[in-house]
Amino acid sequence: MIDLSCSYLGLQLKSPIIAASSGFTDTVHKIEQLEKHGVGAVVLKSIFEEEITLEYEKALRDEADKTGREEFLDYLDVRIRHENLTKYITLIKEAKASVQIPIIASINCRSSHEWMSFAKEIENAGADALELNIFILPSNIQHSSEDNERLYFEIVKFVKAKINIPVVLKISFYFSNLAQVVRDLSFSGIKGLVLFNRFYSPDIDIDKLEVTPSNVLSQPGEIAMPLRWISMMYGRVGCDLSASTGVADGKAVVKLLLAGATTVQVASALYRHGMGYIDVIHQELRDWMEQHDMKTISQFRGMLSQSKHSNPGVFERVQFMKYFSDKETL
Repeated sequence: MIDLSCSYLGLQLKSPIIAASSGFTDTVHKIEQLEKHGVGAVVLKSIFEEEITLEYEKALRDEADKTGREEFLDYLDVRIRHENLTKYITLIKEAKASVQIPIIASINCRSSHEWMSFAKEIENAGADALELNIFILPSNIQHSSEDNERLYFEIVKFVKAKINIPVVLKISFYFSNLAQVVRDLSFSGIKGLVLFNRFYSPDIDIDKLEVTPSNVLSQPGEIAMPLRWISMMYGRVGCDLSASTGVADGKAVVKLLLAGATTVQVASALYRHGMGYIDVIHQELRDWMEQHDMKTISQFRGMLSQSKHSNPGVFERVQFMKYFSDKETL
């Protein structure tokens, strides 16, 4: 009998497949459907610090004639935050009342501003954990890499001081020493790290001469980045590792579990194929486990991580070397 259950952040999941923060996790009805398809947990669609800030700035422009009073500015700020946060709290409460799977709240943040004290309200609403999706583009030449990295630890410290539920950090690979940052963050009191988040990338429309979004959905080849780094960090960190980006099918899930991931988050595959594709992913995972006589996830998790591989150097190779030298010259 195949058992897909696992433990993540101290929570018991019936599957290592987690529905990532997306448009599939923003209503109770969708979350109920995801549970029926067997996901182990859901990460609610993120509430964005940046969106709240932009909404506040827009309201200021729309009501410019009233902005002369300081008390009005304070009221406007509080009102906008309250409306956004109230909706989110309601979603958490209703989801917890409707499903049995863990509900992981998500905040997309870029600072440790006071509004993040909302984390305590998330806990009180019944969320099983909180995922902090943090990305600061290292584009400010006035800031050192140490300045950028320090902010991550400040946010963790700020939130950890306010809540007791597990905190997860979803980060990018934009660090000067990624291995060191991952290791240090894993021992900062958090319970999990998600490698890696996906963010907006600009493109240029050469006909309209406009800047447009590009590569909104992840591609299968993008699994290479989380696979490499989870493989290298497995057994060297103090928290769970969850894989994200490039998870196109059940085979990708198997690869990431072999690398050492505790759970695997999916979103783009759902946008391409719909929620029913979770059933396909689960079946492919079960088929592989049967073929290799694996009864539980723990039997093979990390089996092909760097620390357990007969040739650990293969994970640190960055040049193709022999691969291209063996190809015929065109």
